[in-house]
Amino acid sequence: MSFADLFTKFALIDWLGLGWFLACWAGYEQVVERGWSGRTTLHAKTHELRLAWGRVMVRRNPRITDAALIANLLPSLSFYANTTIYIIAALFAALGTLDQLVTMASELPFSRGLSREATELKLLILLGVFVVAYFKFTWSLRQFNLLSITLGGVPQEASDEEFELNARKFAGVNSCAGNDFNRGLRAYYFGMAVMAWMVSAWLFIVSTVIVVVVLARREFYSPVLRALTEQHSD
Repeated sequence: MSFADLFTKFALIDWLGLGWFLACWAGYEQVVERGWSGRTTLHAKTHELRLAWGRVMVRRNPRITDAALIANLLPSLSFYANTTIYIIAALFAALGTLDQLVTMASELPFSRGLSREATELKLLILLGVFVVAYFKFTWSLRQFNLLSITLGGVPQEASDEEFELNARKFAGVNSCAGNDFNRGLRAYYFGMAVMAWMVSAWLFIVSTVIVVVVLARREFYSPVLRALTEQHSD
């Protein structure tokens, strides 16, 4: 299939929706993780807490509590990684039942007639979203393992400068692992928007907007962010 043939499989509104989807996904990540908004974010506040954790950890002896906290993070991460594998397998199975899927989608409200080729491409794009999620979750899992190694490498006695260096190293690895976990979760949210594309390109665009609004509200205006940034008076 040539590029020209591929281009004709989607209507103009489908291509516009796909472009909007990619711009929202990439743009949201830049705004939150690069601090383009200039506002306090849950992302930035969480890193501050990880640094505070690191500074307490380096002076704690023994560090059983810290090891337990790291171990507590791993089950949910493993759960998402395993679940993503099942989703990917289900999407591959759906590729083998395209005719039934096209028939079912055409019977939904507000849907328009879909060609078999267009449905196949949409499924492949949805598959790609969850493959991204799987890579993020598994990389996050490895980084949390590295965090355990970082914890084990902190000396029991050191100068203040060495303690601060180890605390920052610990917080940095912790944030890298946590950020990739968040990116995997974000892929799940945007995957929901791609699912709406099976019904309608307009619904796809609206769903993408809804996903961005929900994520932005949690990142910039959530009650947990207010609780973390609350200044206690004497």
